Amino acid sequence: MTVHSIHSTQSARSCAPDDGSQRTAAQRVLAVLEAFDEEHLTLTLSEISRRVGLSLSTAHRLVGELRQWGALERSAEGRYAIGMRVLELGSLEPQGLRLREVALPHLGDLQAALNAGVHLAVRDRYDTVYVEYLRGRDGANVLSRLGGRWPLHATGTGQVLLANAPQAFQDEVLAMPLQKYTRKTVVDPRELRRTLAEVRRTGVAIADESITQHAVAVAVAIRGPRDRVVAALSVTLHRDAWTPTAALPALTTAARAISRALGAPSARRMPATAGVAVG
Repeated sequence: MTVHSIHSTQSARSCAPDDGSQRTAAQRVLAVLEAFDEEHLTLTLSEISRRVGLSLSTAHRLVGELRQWGALERSAEGRYAIGMRVLELGSLEPQGLRLREVALPHLGDLQAALNAGVHLAVRDRYDTVYVEYLRGRDGANVLSRLGGRWPLHATGTGQVLLANAPQAFQDEVLAMPLQKYTRKTVVDPRELRRTLAEVRRTGVAIADESITQHAVAVAVAIRGPRDRVVAALSVTLHRDAWTPTAALPALTTAARAISRALGAPSARRMPATAGVAVG
């Protein structure tokens, strides 16, 4: 079971090696960075060249420039990885920075209450991206990290974000080939459409062993000004240790507090009783 990144795998693997003359300098540099994803955290120079579709000499020059600037790091074994400079710049993204600052105290309380993994996620095109992750001592053992991404259909946070996206975008996702990670991953368009409708009705999504066996993710929306859904919050539980219903009060309390701090009008009203959607 591995993390899947739609954007980088599609763009990086479709190019035949050349000198990069058909692309601008910026496009070539960005293509080198996009060669890395959760399935390819480290790469040799030859692997970068193949995945990006650049000649070895061009890749060598670009990798050297990126390494000098701090965007790439090189190990003693000669393998390259994304450097800290990229992480530093990413942390300055205004929406994500504000969201993390507001959410972090509540995420810590939620983690302490449930001893489970906590994810704060936003939508980036067809993926849900974790802008904050706290590992729980007693939570399910899942492959997760800050900045990690999964396709929207496969996770609780993704289903929340997809259910609240524009209808045209939902239709676009439902028309795409959807990857199946376990036998429980919802990939049938009709079933997924029903799941999303239920998430909108109840405000809660549950991804039951959708990516990892014995792991259940329970997710709810984070709202901002004008009650627009700006993020999703989830806890990842071990299937034998918790029921989703038992975890829901702490989860919804944290989400409501974060939404209130972000200025969501509905978060100032008395909460309604939330239902549960399984997907």
